[in-house]
Amino acid sequence: MVERVPENINFPSEEEKIINFWNEKDCFQECLKQSKNRPRYTFYDGPPFATGLPHYGHILAGTIKDIVTRFYHQSGFYVDRRFGWDCHGLPVEYEIDKTLGIKGPEDVAKMGIAEYNKQCRSIVMRYSNEWEASVKRMGRWIDFQNDYKTLYPWFMETVWWVFKQLYDKGLVYRGVKVMPFSTACNTPLSNFEANQNYKDVQDPSVIVNFPLVENEDVALIAWTTTPWTLPSNLALCVNPELLYVKVKALFKAPKAFQVFYLLFRFPGKTLKGKKYKPLFQYFAKCSEKGAFQVLTDNYVKEEEGTGVVHQAPYFGADDYRVCTEYNIIQKDQAPICPVDASGCFTSEVTDFVGQYVKDADKNIIKWLKENGRLVNASSYKHNYPFCWRSDTPLIYKAVPSWFVRVEHMVENLLDNNGKCYWVPEFVREKRFGNWLRDARDWAISRNRYWGTPIPIWVSDDFEEVVCIGSMAELEELTGIKVTDLHRENIDDLTIPSRRGKGVLRRITEVFDCWFESGSMPYAQVHYPFENRKEFEDSFPADFIAEGIDQTRGWFYTLLVLSTALFGKPPFKNVIVNGLVLASDGQKMSKRKKNYPDPGLIVQSYGADALRLYLINSPVVRAENLRFKEEGVRDVLKDVFLPWYNAYRFLVQNVQRLQKEENIHFLYNENTAKKSDNIMDKWIQSFTQSLIQFFKAEMKAYRLYTVVPRLVKFVDMLTNWYVRTNRRRLKGESGTEDCLWALETLFSVLFSMCRLMAPFTPFITEMMYQNLRHLIDPASVEEKDNSSIHYLMLPQVRENLIDKRIEGAVSRMQSVIELGRVIRDRKTLPVKYPLKEVVVIHQDPEALKDIESLQKYILEELNVRQLTLSTDKDKYGIRLRAEPDHMVLGKRLKGAFKAVTASIKELTSEQLEAFQKKGSIVVDGHELHEEDLRLMYTFDQSSGSAQYEAHSDAQVLVLLDVTPDQSMVDEGVAREVINRIQKLRKKGHLVPSDEITVYYRSQPEGEYLDSVIKAHTDFILATTKAPLLPFPVPKTASVIIDEKTQLKGSDLELTIVKGSSAPRAPLNGPACTYVNLQVKVNNKEQEGVVLLENPKGDNRLDLDKLKKACSSIFGTNNTQLKFFSDGTECQSGDVGTLLLVNPVGQNRLNHEGLLSETAKVFGLRSRRLKLYLDEDLTQELPADSSVKSLDTKTLFVRVLPTTAEA
Repeated sequence: MVERVPENINFPSEEEKIINFWNEKDCFQECLKQSKNRPRYTFYDGPPFATGLPHYGHILAGTIKDIVTRFYHQSGFYVDRRFGWDCHGLPVEYEIDKTLGIKGPEDVAKMGIAEYNKQCRSIVMRYSNEWEASVKRMGRWIDFQNDYKTLYPWFMETVWWVFKQLYDKGLVYRGVKVMPFSTACNTPLSNFEANQNYKDVQDPSVIVNFPLVENEDVALIAWTTTPWTLPSNLALCVNPELLYVKVKALFKAPKAFQVFYLLFRFPGKTLKGKKYKPLFQYFAKCSEKGAFQVLTDNYVKEEEGTGVVHQAPYFGADDYRVCTEYNIIQKDQAPICPVDASGCFTSEVTDFVGQYVKDADKNIIKWLKENGRLVNASSYKHNYPFCWRSDTPLIYKAVPSWFVRVEHMVENLLDNNGKCYWVPEFVREKRFGNWLRDARDWAISRNRYWGTPIPIWVSDDFEEVVCIGSMAELEELTGIKVTDLHRENIDDLTIPSRRGKGVLRRITEVFDCWFESGSMPYAQVHYPFENRKEFEDSFPADFIAEGIDQTRGWFYTLLVLSTALFGKPPFKNVIVNGLVLASDGQKMSKRKKNYPDPGLIVQSYGADALRLYLINSPVVRAENLRFKEEGVRDVLKDVFLPWYNAYRFLVQNVQRLQKEENIHFLYNENTAKKSDNIMDKWIQSFTQSLIQFFKAEMKAYRLYTVVPRLVKFVDMLTNWYVRTNRRRLKGESGTEDCLWALETLFSVLFSMCRLMAPFTPFITEMMYQNLRHLIDPASVEEKDNSSIHYLMLPQVRENLIDKRIEGAVSRMQSVIELGRVIRDRKTLPVKYPLKEVVVIHQDPEALKDIESLQKYILEELNVRQLTLSTDKDKYGIRLRAEPDHMVLGKRLKGAFKAVTASIKELTSEQLEAFQKKGSIVVDGHELHEEDLRLMYTFDQSSGSAQYEAHSDAQVLVLLDVTPDQSMVDEGVAREVINRIQKLRKKGHLVPSDEITVYYRSQPEGEYLDSVIKAHTDFILATTKAPLLPFPVPKTASVIIDEKTQLKGSDLELTIVKGSSAPRAPLNGPACTYVNLQVKVNNKEQEGVVLLENPKGDNRLDLDKLKKACSSIFGTNNTQLKFFSDGTECQSGDVGTLLLVNPVGQNRLNHEGLLSETAKVFGLRSRRLKLYLDEDLTQELPADSSVKSLDTKTLFVRVLPTTAEA
């Protein structure tokens, strides 16, 4: 049985109920079970770290993934959805280092790797419960039981297998490379990690002199923003093609007024090979190998600095390359890198030993100044990389690392990228494509502890190398079986040398955690050790989704590994979302507290509202979103509440139909009759067009086109279909038409719930759990339909699509909206009727469409007459333009005055052309829609002064706005109706509740009072409740009352229970009756038999009539024949009692009267009192003569029970 829908709803608490329902029914697992034998749709979930709480970025990506996977499930696929966890790497280690106060490798060595990793393991899943709760609260269905974690030994074993494949293909090598280095985490980072966290910073900017050896009076001057690299300077570099100048200071003056004398210009190549004095003596011996000379290279640019770049080859990638090319350093030499893993100077730099490099900057500048080498010191704002984990500045530093060759396969990467479908498409070609074109070899080793160890065992001289690809191979070579591959379990294992080099030991490095997440397609199923066929049949994945930052992270590592391993892309389709920023456009920051807690947003507005807000925003097009709480609130106000009210209105009228017409509503799509109502046809067509569009766009993964259409559909349904068909849905145009409208509304709401289910899983489930009781079980295809998420998406019923009707209604909507604008402009509320609306359109077919919907236009605009025309000249309409002073004044400045004069001279024809084109040239300036305001005027001679006009590009609407007293009166009556309906709503009443409205307008006889009296029937026709003047009967059960002001009068309204329509005096029985004449044994008798009692109930059929006659006339078993032309359910409120029957016999006394009254109204167990007046003030005396009551109306008072009292 369909349940009554409450007027108010708390969406978050309803969502909690739905979560309980899903949990009780285990709905997600049931979905998977039901779809097990369907075609497979593969989805990879990128693994987050559980060391922090989920934020809006996670919620957004999770929502996109949930929508797409739900859509494909409802499209007939089996969609396995497993949650993944990134468990290794810097995020975990950084937390432990902070907690335990670990400063560097020495501290870890003291506590031991086993203990350190134990600490890491203990916090890996610190927030996993919060994650699971958050993901489930957001309505996302994903399997947490059958998850994957990068720390599972079987996952790590596949990572080893992946690496072994790369090693065997010759794609792995060891080298020294200048890399981004995190001093806080003591480890190098890959280039894509370094690119994740750039910030604008102020760094010291110094210009330093380098006197030439040949003439110390001449010095080269170089610029740097990293003074800490100067102690490691080994060369200077200039651009051979650039022009340089030699200048001489003319005289000494304050810095701001320094004057130089230009000596001569020369190309940079002139300086090549010139030697200069070292800044510091720490590495002076390097001069023997050619250090401290000028080199040339085209990487030096003229845009910044002095054109002379100082070279510290182990702290800059270009420096390293150039110095290697000139043999200043050799690749196999010991690096000149006097900075340790914590970023502090080592003992070679005696003046600054132990100082953190960034802190040493000021001391180095001071030293330069004291030693006459500083030309200028200032500060410089620029974009600088920070560690994505510790949020500390990175330095560039040469470190020995293990690399995967990537540069040689750039073309293959680009080719495979071209086979992937990206949404939005520009990410593939621009951001990701550009990154791939510049791809560098990937440094995959990290000098850390908590991670998957790199499975390479080497001899002491690195000449003999063994790479291991499985646990079985490790056992075979070491003779020891292990079940966990973390460092503490395998670092001590050795492999005997095959070349007589003693034993091979494992290198100390672990994998970059991005290598692990890039291996997840294989590792999550323990490929190739298990599930081989299952993986190979479903690779590449059908779908993945993450944020745009992953173009340099997960998307990249997935592509590199799948290209290297299998020569194919890892996924077919990918949705890339933008970043969610704080409302001020800044990055969301816990420290700044510049964004609302996601948990509190869900608590306040619900998960569905947050989901829809995020998905219906630029962020799904890979643009950034400034998160605003009011945006989530608006989703409730503008989408969910109207949608909920349409659903509530449907249920109310289904229940009213059952109560009033005894018709039990059941919907069956296969047997539902096709309505001939144009608005029914329109909304059905609009719905089917939406389903068609929805399926096509969802298959193209364009969520950003789908959601606006769904939101627009809610508007069309609630503000157009329901609004214009309220009377039909309430049954005011007959039962058959009401059923058509209800079937249409049900069909549309049911389709909408199924379409919206992937986007808003809660509200659709809530509505469906009630609506499903109105579905004919015979029409249900699914075996189990107990959740909306078990149902397939609706099929497109193309026979219902009628583009002509959709176009006609669209035109009608334009007319109505233009008319509303005119009313708003003239402050004429729609309650006040107007005489005429004129619609002017050049296309006669369009006018026919508008005419076919005349009824709705008249009703919505509340006008009496619609006039259609193709001739605007008949009404003397002209266009004129006014400039937007703010916009144009600012842009045109001095020319504004002249252009304004020319704008006012533009003809109506010119402005009509402007309307169509959207631009116009005035005095040589191109003007657009935002620059001009168009207004309509009427020729005085046309006699159209009573009209006000407005138009869009297609149609022109004129509204007759002249006042008319009868229309004004009707408008006031509508105001009264509005007050009554609002009061009804305040009293939580539904249309089927029987009520009476009492009113008092003071002063009596004034305008308002006279309008109400004159329009009582008009008000009754809408409110369907009797409207009576005060006083309210003392015995009336008052529901709600209110005093209000209207048109200068005090209006008092009181709503009471029950319909108290005034009854005409009764001259005979109130109920249907029949007069009878009976002749038995020559004795004639006359009597009356009531065919119903009370009115409308206890109806007699022929058998009951015979029994009644036998009883009344005492005919006993005599057979009766009737000659004419023609469960106790006592619930009526009017009945008739016969005081004698037959004539002169069976008289009732006072006691009998009470007894019969109780029988008729089903009040046998209750105490009653009878009264002669409606106000229940004159009780019928017990000794009064019953004869005196003939044809009188008595009123019954039911006395309360002791429980009620």
